Amino acid sequence: MRWIKRIDDCLHAYKLWFLILMVTNLLFIFFAWLAYPETFKVLVGLMIVFTLAMITLPVFLVMRQQKIIEAAFEDFLLEPNEVNEERLCRVSPKTHWSFIRKTGSVLRSYQEERNEQAMELADYENYIEGWVHEMKKPLSLMTLVLDNRRDEMSLLVRRRMLHVRDQMLGDVERILYFARLGAAHKDYMFEPIHLLAFCKQIIENHQTLLDESGFQIQFSGEEVEIFSDRKGLAFIVEQIIANSTKHMEKNQARPLLLFETVYDKGSDYIMFTIRDNGPGVSEEDVPFIFDKGFTGRRGSYTKEATGMGLFLVSRMAYDLAIQLEAKSELGSGLAISLQFPNVKK
Repeated sequence: MRWIKRIDDCLHAYKLWFLILMVTNLLFIFFAWLAYPETFKVLVGLMIVFTLAMITLPVFLVMRQQKIIEAAFEDFLLEPNEVNEERLCRVSPKTHWSFIRKTGSVLRSYQEERNEQAMELADYENYIEGWVHEMKKPLSLMTLVLDNRRDEMSLLVRRRMLHVRDQMLGDVERILYFARLGAAHKDYMFEPIHLLAFCKQIIENHQTLLDESGFQIQFSGEEVEIFSDRKGLAFIVEQIIANSTKHMEKNQARPLLLFETVYDKGSDYIMFTIRDNGPGVSEEDVPFIFDKGFTGRRGSYTKEATGMGLFLVSRMAYDLAIQLEAKSELGSGLAISLQFPNVKK
């Protein structure tokens, strides 16, 4: 089929010349009929054989030349340097040389711009990562001072300072993960994790953030073992918790976070849901809460809403083969479900 298509393309490309050849043959056949009526059939047969040979040979040569041009053109597109440009000119008709040279000049210009932008982007990513690591130093010093000077400050002041520190650490982690989104190499290490125990450890590490917001924590379901990367999964859970604390109503009496596991041994997945009882998300906004920069109808009223936290959650979940699902209605809280593949031992 491929050869048939090539032959059809060739005949279509040179149909004018083939038409001229056929008209010329018809003219000579008419002359042969007038001049040599006794040998007319023999002459017509010879002319048909000669015509078929004259069509077949050029078609074969054109197809072979076309294949050489295609190979040179592919190399030219992959690397539009002057060597490939000259190679393409040598195998192409001379009438196309000017277009090839203009195309090569434009492609090289675009390639130089792209390389410069790639270098600038790499420098920017390196700067952001360096800045993030530098920011962690004063935050670590702040933790050290708060631990060593706890007797010199009131419990309320210390709790507020720890709350601010945890918020800053969360912002720094988001910047770092965002800068690493396009990295070619991502150092994930998958291992068995007991899910509820893992979440309890994360809650202990962010207890000041939850205490400041007055959250109550509840767990539901049985302990399950999943297979994932600890750092990546911790980032996902932390961002969901931070999202709930940011959007909780200030006058709400009993803010609640519920961690729930649902596991059927015969199923191919393990469902884990983090649910709050906050203001919720309108039904029309739910499909877009994982989009970059989306803050929804409440975003204009909530200064903390940047639309980046859940976007980073979705990107990290994609890397870890976790399927996300969100359910919510205004006034009924938000439930984010993480569906883990059930990895058989």
